[in-house]
Order: sequence, then structure tokens, then C-alpha cells
Amino acid sequence: MLLYIHIPFCDSKCSYCAFNSYVDKFSLREAYMNALIIQLKTELLRFNAGPTNLIETVFIGGGTPSTVEPSLYRPIFEMIDPYLAKDAEITSEANPNSATRSWLEGMHELGVNRLSFGVQSFNNEKLKILGRAHHTQHALEAIRTAAAIGYKHLSIDLIYGVRGDTKALLKADIQQALLLPIDHISLYALTIEEKTLFEKTPEIAEEELELTRWIFREISSNGFEQYEISNFGKYRSRHNIGYWEHKPYIGLGSGAVGFLDMQRYYPSTSVEHYIENPCDVTTETIEPDELLSEKLFLGFRSCVGVEGSILKEKQKKNADLLCKEGILTFHNGRYFNTDFLLADEIALRVEGF
Repeated sequence: MLLYIHIPFCDSKCSYCAFNSYVDKFSLREAYMNALIIQLKTELLRFNAGPTNLIETVFIGGGTPSTVEPSLYRPIFEMIDPYLAKDAEITSEANPNSATRSWLEGMHELGVNRLSFGVQSFNNEKLKILGRAHHTQHALEAIRTAAAIGYKHLSIDLIYGVRGDTKALLKADIQQALLLPIDHISLYALTIEEKTLFEKTPEIAEEELELTRWIFREISSNGFEQYEISNFGKYRSRHNIGYWEHKPYIGLGSGAVGFLDMQRYYPSTSVEHYIENPCDVTTETIEPDELLSEKLFLGFRSCVGVEGSILKEKQKKNADLLCKEGILTFHNGRYFNTDFLLADEIALRVEGF
């Protein structure tokens, strides 16, 4: 079982961000964190948390978790403590400008052992284009401070496919990343989402296939194994892999999503409504064919692969044909993709579309 905790507060709204996050609701932080406790009690019962069903990983995302003081997280950590696996991976996202030493120390004391920093680039001009609130020095200082405090695993996000990106700029970003005490890189192509500032200037996104392949090779050749289309690591995030394996996960907070026994659970996306009614959750039943389709798309874009036994006869024949063509491999009963950039196309071919 996994636990995701959504923090919807941000000190600034990035131009590409379509997540459920707000820059004008800081006065609601304490009430919101109290509402999380109320929902958590209900979810622990729903998911039958106990000695034989422990929380393997926790991920605090957003929004910007580092805009909330560690003291407000403490009641959550106290509540989940009896249900945490001894070796639980506990991750929090953080923005370099708000991840102060005191915040980093406080979260480490609570038990957070992995941080994911929203760096996006080490180029200050590119950071301005993306609407980021930090500059390069903030990122360098925050990452080095986290390492000195003793965090076991550190990750950074980088964005590519931005108008003005060059091989030289991206190489400089990667080289700077490699000098830092990190063991994981999440690499995302800029995508234009509805209801974002970039929606009005979609030409800002310029992804070139050859440049993408070069970035993948550059990172992989420096010891960061690609284990999903956007994730590279000397360490593989167990929380990420848990999603791709379709493990049950609690979705805590406004705009989060939970998954259990062919059903998804959606708390309200309105922060105010969530605070008033934290257990008001919409339920969606997932049809078997829909779940199979998800397993194909997620499995072929990651190291998880696809279990052969779940495929229908025609789909298995399609997968075997792709093995003969050298596009898929098959071992230990699972099909694996050899080129993540072709993941969606491969999933469609296996599915029969």
C-alpha cells in the first residue's frame, strides 16, 4: 500500500503548471492540514491498514510541500507511524527557494528520507521563462544542505523541450546535476496544458526527437539508469514503481486520487470544500478492459513491463510478433519494452488498435 499526500499551496504559479495548486490560500494551511487528519482516519479503515497491510511508501506532493511548516505535518506522521513499514520510503517534493535549512531539518526529523527538488534547470534565463520563483544558487544550496543534513536519497526534476533549448544548454544542466549529491533525475518534456499561462503561447514548447534521444543517452551514460520514460536513477523510487505496478494507494488531500480494488477515489478539488468535508470522496469504478489498457501503457513505458498472463489471446500474439521484430523482449513471464519513446505506439499495437 502507498500513501500520497497532496499539498495545494504554492508561493508562485509556474507558467506550465496544471496541478491543483494555489498562491492565494496560505491562510487555509492549518485548517487544511487538520482536514487531512480527518480524511486519513477514514482512508486507513477503507484500506484496512494494519500489521499485514503496511504503508510501504509515502509521497508528499503538490503544489509545494515546502511552503508548509514541519510542525503541521507532525500529526500526520504520528498517525501513520503504527502502519509504516520499517524500511518505508518517505518522499517530499520541495522548491529550492522555500526549502530552508530549518524546513529540511524539521522534515528529516519527522522521518522523510527522500527529497525531490523542483529544479527544472540550472540556467537562470530558462527559469524565468518557465516562471520559476527560484534561481540557480537556491537550488545548489538547498540540495547540498539536504545532503549535509543526512537525507538518504535526493532527486531533481529537469525540463527540456523549451523554445531556446540547445544541446549546449541542456548539457550544462546535466553536467551541473552530475556534480551534485543526487541519485535520481526526473526528466520531463514541456507540455502545454489547458488553464495554464503557456496555453496562450503553445509555441514555447519545442521538443525534437533526436535531441530527446541524445538527452536520454547523456544521462544514462553517466550511471543513471532509465527505468521509466521520464525517470533515471542510481536509485529507483519505490513509490513510482508502486504506481506502475497498480498497488493500492491512498490519495490524501484536495485533488488527490486513491486506488483500491478496481475503484478510484477522488477528494474534492476545492480546497475550501475539502476543509469542510474532507471525507466527501467521489468513487469511480474501473472496468476490467480499462485497467488492462492502463497496465499496458504504464508497463511498456517503465521497467515494470507487462505480465503475459493478463493478455488476451490476440494481444499475446501481437506481443509475440513485436518480440520477433526486436521491439519487445520476453522473460520470466513478462514482456518488456526496449524503447520507452515508442511506449504508447507499442501499447496500442499490443492492444489491437
